[in-house]
Amino acid sequence: MKIQDLKLRFGIIGNSPQLDYCIDIARQVAPTDLSVLITGESGTGKEIFPQIIHFLSSRKHGSYIAVNCGAIPEGTIDSELFGHEKGSFTGAHEARKGYFEVANGGTIFLDEVAELPLLTQVRLLRVLETGEFIRVGSSKVQKTNVRIVAATNVNIPEAIEKGRFREDLYYRLNTVPVSIPPLRDRKEDILLLFRKFAADFSDKYKMPYMVLLPEAQKLLMDNRWPGNVRQLKNITEQLSILEKNKEISAEVLLKYLPKESIASVPMVLREAFNSSGDYSERELLYKVLFDMKKDLTELKSVVANLMSGSKVELSSEKIYHQANFGDHSSSIITPAPISSFHSSGSNVTIEPADINIDAHTEIKDELLSLADKEKEMIIKSLEKHRGRRKNSAKELGISERTLYRKINEYGIK
Repeated sequence: MKIQDLKLRFGIIGNSPQLDYCIDIARQVAPTDLSVLITGESGTGKEIFPQIIHFLSSRKHGSYIAVNCGAIPEGTIDSELFGHEKGSFTGAHEARKGYFEVANGGTIFLDEVAELPLLTQVRLLRVLETGEFIRVGSSKVQKTNVRIVAATNVNIPEAIEKGRFREDLYYRLNTVPVSIPPLRDRKEDILLLFRKFAADFSDKYKMPYMVLLPEAQKLLMDNRWPGNVRQLKNITEQLSILEKNKEISAEVLLKYLPKESIASVPMVLREAFNSSGDYSERELLYKVLFDMKKDLTELKSVVANLMSGSKVELSSEKIYHQANFGDHSSSIITPAPISSFHSSGSNVTIEPADINIDAHTEIKDELLSLADKEKEMIIKSLEKHRGRRKNSAKELGISERTLYRKINEYGIK
């Protein structure tokens, strides 16, 4: 079955190459009985892919059961999955079949599989390895022939390091990995999804069709979308209901977008919609480094000219700042009182005698190399995560592709 046909059947909207690649993997693995682990952020539509796999498999006439592992209490999860015998615990008035028994010959989709308790993970591992399970309160081993597809938005390697997920179970589930791209990596699909949702809500609520003005379209595509497709759908529904004017401007759209979700790069775009001038921690660090480098360069030039006996002119604002708030190189230069400077307009002339220079102080080249700092941060992150580039990229706040490029650029091994 062609990818486009699968999109039409399961209501998948988008033409992104990453999305098509994920559908193609699901299509190829469907005829086998291999376990599949679907990863991706919340709201990316992970629940669609198990349905594709089941539909294209030889089990399509069997049962398909979707289980949200995070929604079932820890005390009852074993009973739900594997069943129980009468009297096995308080309230067990009769024997009950579990999902693995009911879905024999079909497919089970374990959503939020990383939320399973460790003891349940041991039971699940046995099913994957031998196809055997035991009901709660029983000693009889039963067989099941079930295809397992799991999904999670949790970083499982990180959960393994923290002891919250079994490594052997991870490798059993992760026979074929499918990583669903976040919406911010599918920019070409954002407007397409918005139009589809706007048309759906127009029909649902019997309202005029809503359109975005060019500035609003750009803002929509620059948004980070931490909630992905689900968040886009919710915002589209809010606009459809609450806005009487169906021509949506960037100013109107901005009211519905959380401030923290506005794209942080490029910086110029972010500042166009963030008049408060707030910076993230990483942006603030880079700003400080650039300012320090600029100040150090200026001061080195001043000192060099003064040592050669030349006069130096600085702006009054610069001298006032240094005299009142200090400077990065106060150990080298001690500003004289403002009154002793010779002012002419907005500039101040500094005589060599006005500056006290410690002859024993060495003027070192303190220019900060951002490239070296960046390289150091990448190496430390890779060491911390034992070479797992995906985890390092997430910690550094960059894409894996960017991290790979930086590793090659800096020759990191």
